[in-house]
Amino acid sequence: MQRFIALIVSLVVMPLFASQALAQSSYKIKSGDVLRIEVLEDSSLNGESIVLPDGRASVPLVGTVPVRGRSVDEVRNDLVARLRPNFASDPTVYVSLSSVATDEPEDDTLTIYMLGEVTTPGTIEVERGTTFLQALAQGGGVTRFGATKRLQLRRPGANGQMQVYTFNVKAIMDGKSSVNTPVLREGDIIIVPQRRLFE
Repeated sequence: MQRFIALIVSLVVMPLFASQALAQSSYKIKSGDVLRIEVLEDSSLNGESIVLPDGRASVPLVGTVPVRGRSVDEVRNDLVARLRPNFASDPTVYVSLSSVATDEPEDDTLTIYMLGEVTTPGTIEVERGTTFLQALAQGGGVTRFGATKRLQLRRPGANGQMQVYTFNVKAIMDGKSSVNTPVLREGDIIIVPQRRLFE
């Protein structure tokens, strides 16, 4: 009986995993996707990175890397080459898709939410293609009590868990950062935390 169950598992489950792996290896990354990057030799480099509108993703120790239009295998090989000078031998890098950007509906507007120390908190309608920074400006910007170095974008992931991305808007406004903020999706939540005492 156990052999029969094992046979069923091998005939049904294994092809399913193989087809998922094949689909992921042939998938071309696009803006809005979230990549999971893991480096076996240094867990401090592990994390998730959203693919920005310019097609780049931010990776610790490497900086921004062009990923749009490439497969996860191509990105992995690129990261191995970029990280190689920091290790005695080639690092073991794993790249996977944490969530995939959904195709946007035909409607020209989408609903997002703003919370915390923003001038006009609540629900706002923005045009499709609006970025995080543009929506923040549309909402009246950050109040004088807001923390401009750690604004959050919260977005539901494919696994149902909320993904959290943090942006230093002050560095962007001061011209110290050229990071492009992501294009918003339906249901995104922008949170402006309250400034700490010496922040």
